[in-house]
Amino acid sequence: MKKFGLAILGIIAAIVVLANLGSLLALALSVLIAYAGFHYYGKSDSKMLKLFWGIVLLIGLFTAISNIPAFIGIVALFGVLFVWRKWKGTESNKVLTATSNDPFVNFERQWDELTK
Repeated sequence: MKKFGLAILGIIAAIVVLANLGSLLALALSVLIAYAGFHYYGKSDSKMLKLFWGIVLLIGLFTAISNIPAFIGIVALFGVLFVWRKWKGTESNKVLTATSNDPFVNFERQWDELTK
């Protein structure tokens, strides 16, 4: 039943990511424009160029902030990643159960056995 719930959650999150793919690309473009404005604002010496790149930076920031569907797509992308990791079962406890001569790994494994 747990795998079924993960599958449903993963499918829904993947559909949301695909539906918001255009807005995610627009968010990436607006962040790129804002970064370019910030980068060239710091490098420019004249006041006119600083004003121009400041305006470019503000345009990039405003378009990035106003792109709400992209933020929903980012949350859904984190949901897909969460489902992927849970499905594969990659946890840090599996590393601790490996046989090793490292005393810290053995201590962690023994501590986990004691606290069960």
